[in-house]
Amino acid sequence: MSMVRARNQLLAGVALTAALLLGTTAPVTAAPVVLSSGHVDVIDVDHGAGALTVNVLDGTGGTDVERNPADVIFRVPAIAKTTVPSGAAWSFLGTGGQAWVLPQSSSAGLLWAGWNTTEVPIGVFQNNRVTFKLTSVSGPAGFSIYTVSGGTPSVLFDSGNGLPDTLTVNRNTHAHVNWGFDAAGTYAITFEVTGKLAADGTTVSSGAKTFTFDVLD
Repeated sequence: MSMVRARNQLLAGVALTAALLLGTTAPVTAAPVVLSSGHVDVIDVDHGAGALTVNVLDGTGGTDVERNPADVIFRVPAIAKTTVPSGAAWSFLGTGGQAWVLPQSSSAGLLWAGWNTTEVPIGVFQNNRVTFKLTSVSGPAGFSIYTVSGGTPSVLFDSGNGLPDTLTVNRNTHAHVNWGFDAAGTYAITFEVTGKLAADGTTVSSGAKTFTFDVLD
């Protein structure tokens, strides 16, 4: 074998080894941020540079931080487990008379979860409104979002009666609601936010955003 051929084979072997090493090296990814208590806007809507965006506005610390929904796990601890009130109006919630609820009012040890459209500029969308659409729920049981006034619930979203569900939300809204889970386990909850531009009626979308909730028993 010539020295040139031997040298070329050696170089080829080195290159192949390097390629294999590079191909089997796993990318480094950051661990998700786990939020378990305090204020959080799960759906934080903004519009700028022609784009409608949705992030998580994490207010659980001393300073508000915008996070990608894919980087967050919302923890629902066992203390969120509650007895579902009696009556047909509550039939959407829970199984076996029990449910896990993040309440619409601030409660120690639980997330105070809501949404926020206050960063959407005035006049961008028709009627200054956007639409929240719950497109899918993957988990051990049903999921719902509702408010309560005078002991009576108003259901805004409910995976138990078919999806998608939609809700029209005014810009400049900062609201807190009840987030209900019918059983313990991990839920992947997907929303899309859309709006019709006031300028020409074009519908713009945030795209599908999936939020992960870890419900503990």
